[in-house]
This record gives sequence, C-alpha cells and structure tokens, in this order.
Amino acid sequence: MTKLILIRHGQSVANLEERFAGIYDAPLTALGEKQAELSAAYVAEHYEVSRVYASDLKRAFFTGKAVADKCGVEILPDERFREISAGAWEGLTFAEIVEGYAADFELFMKDVGRARATDGESVAEVGVRVMDALRELGERHTGETVVIATHATPIRAVQTLVTHGDLACMKDVPWVSNASVSVLAYENGRFTFELISHDAHLAELITRLPDSIE
Repeated sequence: MTKLILIRHGQSVANLEERFAGIYDAPLTALGEKQAELSAAYVAEHYEVSRVYASDLKRAFFTGKAVADKCGVEILPDERFREISAGAWEGLTFAEIVEGYAADFELFMKDVGRARATDGESVAEVGVRVMDALRELGERHTGETVVIATHATPIRAVQTLVTHGDLACMKDVPWVSNASVSVLAYENGRFTFELISHDAHLAELITRLPDSIE
C-alpha cells in the first residue's frame, strides 16, 4: 500500500485578495507561510515521509518545501499537480469574473464538476491529469508515504472521483481549507480516503475560500 498525503497550499495573496489564481503564480502570505510550517510539523509528527512532490507554482511549492525540510526529504516539482488553468479568469477578482464571464462562472458555482474556466481548462481535465499522476506515484512508491502539495480544485476533484466516482457530484463536495491535510491509501489500483481536510493543527489560523465561491 502507498499513502499519498495531499496538502492544499497555505493562504496565498490571491486568496487574501479574493482572486481566482489558477496558474497565476501568487505567493503565500505571511499567514500562509505559518500555516505551511504548522502542517509540516503535523505531517512530520504523524507520518514517515519518503518524498515530497509539489505543484511548481510558488504557493504550493513553498508549502511542499516546508514539509520536505521538516521531514528531511527531497522535493520534486510536478506540473500535473497545478491548479486549474483558468484562461480568461487568471488573476481576476471573483467580482470581475462575475461581471465579465457571468454564464461560465454561474456554471462553475452551480455545477463545478461540469464547468470549464473561460478559455481555460475544464474541471474534468483537471481530474484526469491529477488522478493519472496519483496512480503513477502510487505504483512508483509502493510501501511508502509521499506528500503532494497542490491546490483546491485538484483535491476537490480527486475527493469527488474517489468517494463518488462521478464529477457530477462535485457540487456537493466542499472545498478543503488552506494547508489542510488529506490522506489517500492506494492499493491494488484502488484509492481510499483515510483523512479529508484535516486542519485542527492550525487552530485559530484556519482559513478557507471566500463565501463568494462556496
């Protein structure tokens, strides 16, 4: 069996400004850096990690590096764990997206699993690339525990596919919080969640996506 620990990045500048970052390379805030350190300490205390993989975007890579440094292991960037490529929405505030791309964003809000960012990637495409990457790591690291530092949409898509089998159900699956820890077991080609969006170790520093996209 392989354990795959999915960590969402800490609070980013885009989160703070209520922007849709996508692959826009927003850094962590000071709070986000603290969240990353707290999650790194939690993982190091509870798991024996052999490797860390991370989206190459700053907010996720810094989060992953905090874990790698704490656990004394290597970190490798992997573009397959990037956030959704948001096309015309990149870097815009949610209010600006509503104003300029109302129909597409309404679908994202009401039926996210069937949505596509305007001129960008679909949520279904995100699900395929991330699940394929996780299967590869699951096979490569049999008997090990690895960490993947990634983003909200990839984790929500994976959670939906593993627990429901159909992205049509994604609208009923909540976003995970910043720097939260989710744990997947992979064995004989099957995934099972052992933990989802654990953030108790962050205490009063817990942050989540704004109500405008809940």
